[in-house]
Amino acid sequence: MANTTQTTLDHNLELFPILSSFPAQERLTGIARLAAASSPAGEGHRMELRSLQVRSVLNRSVSRRRLSFAWSINPYRGCEFACRYCYARYTHEFMELQPEEFERKIFAKQNAAWLLEQELKQVRAGEEIALGTATDPYQPAERRARVTESLLEVLARQRGLRIGLVTKSTLIERDISLLQRVAERNTLVLHLTITTPNTQLARLLEPRAPRPDLRLRTVARLRQAGLRAGILCSPVLPGITDTGKALDGMAKRAKDAGASFFCAQPLFLQPCSKQIYLTFIREHFPALEPMYRQRFAAEAFVSKAYRSRIEALVKAVCAKYSLERRDGDALLTRQVGDGRQEPRDWPGSCSGRLPFSGSETVEA
Repeated sequence: MANTTQTTLDHNLELFPILSSFPAQERLTGIARLAAASSPAGEGHRMELRSLQVRSVLNRSVSRRRLSFAWSINPYRGCEFACRYCYARYTHEFMELQPEEFERKIFAKQNAAWLLEQELKQVRAGEEIALGTATDPYQPAERRARVTESLLEVLARQRGLRIGLVTKSTLIERDISLLQRVAERNTLVLHLTITTPNTQLARLLEPRAPRPDLRLRTVARLRQAGLRAGILCSPVLPGITDTGKALDGMAKRAKDAGASFFCAQPLFLQPCSKQIYLTFIREHFPALEPMYRQRFAAEAFVSKAYRSRIEALVKAVCAKYSLERRDGDALLTRQVGDGRQEPRDWPGSCSGRLPFSGSETVEA
């Protein structure tokens, strides 16, 4: 599968000019040098896909906060969905690219399946693998590159792994039969991130992600296929989606879709995404801008009191609709606590989540 993926990535490379926006290669090191040397592999809507040579695809998760997963896999660098709040924009900084280029320059990792096959030997019994912590594994580029599909083929041949996958994309339905094979011999939990059921708001927040109603339909189809799939209503946006009524509405939809679980996490506003998100607020919710600037002036995290309020609301709506809370599950389940308390966490895909302080810098 790795060879097939590489053939796809390298198809018609001569048609696309090398990007001129990269710094001179001679002064670059590490992943930045590899990015500058990457090969064009296609184009999409205001996006260029490039084939990136890497030395590793399974990364030890290192953070200043405890995580519920030991390993992360990100098939791509960058994400076409262009979510205004996405914390993962910082990963492009390691390649000396601007955060705004996160959704315009997408890098597909070469030979990912072959690398994973070798690296799985490092995973010990009971350790959890998170697929999609800093990119969406089913973004539109996956239709052509099929890197995620190649990785799942490898995982389907394993036994006894604990795997979590998170996405906003309906493209995951393409791989239902493959996911069933993975789940037959491993513990697999699928997370669909749905920030809001409001299509108009979602289009502003997540310009290229599928509509919320389509994502809900995908949850239902995954459940009908016998797969464990739940909803991450993340990030919860102060002053916009953080009311009891809003969370109740999402929980009801989760119940109607047959979701395995429901949870919500407050906005985490990394410096790399702060100005992009505040520009969105200024354009569409100008009255909220002073509150946001004050709330996130010194911290990327919301206050402990605010987080406790959201957790109480989530607990209430889960009880109302008899939904399982993710913190009651053994796999990838603990709710995020205050940043200073070093809680365990599963970060929803680009959902305003954790900063990683190592796992995304050593994968080259």
